[in-house]
Amino acid sequence: MDYRKVSLQKHYEWKGKLEVTARAKAGDKEALSLAYTPGVAEPCLEIQKDYKKSWELTRRWNMVAVITDGSAVLGLGDIGPEAGMPVMEGKCVLFKEFGGVNAVPICLDTQDTEEIIKSVVNIAPAFGGINLEDISAPRCFEIEERLKELLDIPVFHDDQHGTAIVVLAGIINAMKVTGKDKGSAKVVVNGAGSAGVAITKLLLTYGFKDVTMCDISGILGKGSQNLNWMQQKMVEVTNLEQKTGTLADALKGADIFVGVSAPNIVTQDMVASMNKDAILFAMANPVPEIMPDIAKAAGAKVVGTGRSDFPNQINNVLVFPGLFKGVLAVRAKDITEGMKVAASHAIAAVIPEEELTTEYVIPSSFDKRVALAVANAVAKEAEKEGISRIPYTEIK
Repeated sequence: MDYRKVSLQKHYEWKGKLEVTARAKAGDKEALSLAYTPGVAEPCLEIQKDYKKSWELTRRWNMVAVITDGSAVLGLGDIGPEAGMPVMEGKCVLFKEFGGVNAVPICLDTQDTEEIIKSVVNIAPAFGGINLEDISAPRCFEIEERLKELLDIPVFHDDQHGTAIVVLAGIINAMKVTGKDKGSAKVVVNGAGSAGVAITKLLLTYGFKDVTMCDISGILGKGSQNLNWMQQKMVEVTNLEQKTGTLADALKGADIFVGVSAPNIVTQDMVASMNKDAILFAMANPVPEIMPDIAKAAGAKVVGTGRSDFPNQINNVLVFPGLFKGVLAVRAKDITEGMKVAASHAIAAVIPEEELTTEYVIPSSFDKRVALAVANAVAKEAEKEGISRIPYTEIK
C-alpha cells in the first residue's frame, strides 16, 4: 500500500480526525438548564472558591493540550502551524485510542519563545497536562523548562522524553540479552538535538557512566565549537575522557550506539570496531543510520529502529498515552526524571525475561498491556515523590 497516497485520500474523506462528543444532554428545558444557564452558575462559584475543584467539576482531569508551533514537524521541518495540524490531530487520536485520554490540538502562529510560553500559561487552566510537540531545538528546551517552572500541571515534550523513555526501555532489556552492565558499558549517542540530549540525560540518570555525544562535526567535548547553550551543558557531563575525532573514532570499543541523526552514516566497519555483542538503536527515519541486516552481519547482537517493518521498533506511542493517563489519575504536578525511569522499567517489564530475544526487547506498539503498565508505574512514582494531589489507586 502507498500509505502517503491513501492517507491523503482518507484525510479528504475524514475532514479532520477529531470531533467533540457531549457528555451532558441539552435536548429539553430541564437538561439545558442543568448543563448551561442557570444551573451552571453553581459549579462556577464552587471553582471560584477553590480552583482545584476544576478537576472535579470539568473534564480538565482528563484533558491534555497538544501544542506545536509547526517548526519541526516529523521529518518535514518548519512547515508552519496549519500544516502541522494533521500531525497534532493524529497525536490526539493516539492519546484517546491508546490511553483513553482526551487531547486537543493547538497550533500557535508564532515561533517566539516568550509568546509561546505566555500563550501556554494563559490556556493552562483548561487542561490537566501539556504535551509539547514538534518545536525546534534549542527553543524547545527553554520552553519546556520555563513552563515546568511556571505551571502546576505536567509539561512534557514528547520529541525529547518519549523517545528517551522507549530507548532506555529497549536498552534495559537488550542488556539482559547481551549480559552488558550500565556501570561499565560505553554508550555513543549520535545526534545532539532535542531527542539526543534527552536520551543522554536519561541514560545518565539511569546510571550509565560513560556516554559520548556526537553530531555532524564528530565527537562533542568541552573544546567543541558552535554549541548551543544546552549542548554546552551536556559536554560538562559527557565524554569525560575528552576524546576527539569522528563518529567512527567514538564507536571503537563502544557497547551501545543510539542514533537520532541521519541515514546510512554508520558502516559495517564501524560496527565491527565496537565491543562484542553490540547494541544499536538506529532511529533515523525512514532510512536508519545503518540497516539491521548490515549491522547484524558486522557483529551487532541487538538492533532496533524507528520503523515498524523491522524488529524492536522505537515508537513513542508506547509512552505518552500511558504516561499522561497515570499523571492525570493522581493529578501530578510534574513529570520527573524518576517517573521517566519508572516508565522505562514498566515498558521493559511487559516482556517476561524468558521471552526476551535479540529481536524482541521492545513490546509491540499495539500491546495493550503497555499503557496500563506505564500509567500505574508513573502514578506510583509520583505519589512516592510527593507530587501527586490525590492518592494512588490501581489504574485499570
